Amino acid sequence: MKATIYHNPRCSKSRQTLAILEEKGVDIDIIEYLQASPDKETLAKILKQLDIAPSALVRKGESVFKELNLKDKLDDYDALLDAMVANPILIERPIVLANDKACIGRPPESVLDII
Repeated sequence: MKATIYHNPRCSKSRQTLAILEEKGVDIDIIEYLQASPDKETLAKILKQLDIAPSALVRKGESVFKELNLKDKLDDYDALLDAMVANPILIERPIVLANDKACIGRPPESVLDII
């Protein structure tokens, strides 16, 4: 089985999710999204797979969220996607794609539902 993880090695939940995938013997493509930010089209596809709005994928506790006044734009699909592409720290992590499904590894065990 093959999976893709949008990973931040500094995040404990991301590391735990990656460990679960490795434990299960999954062939993993690791994308360190802070260095290789997904483009708008990719983010839109991920949101569709997750079946969530951009506001559910944006990290509201990040300082850049406040700096960009994104609280006032939580219903603006394009503005949030543009902000996440320009500032990937805003993207909730980790995101795992496998078997034409997607999940956010919070909690890390949620990845078991798609592999």
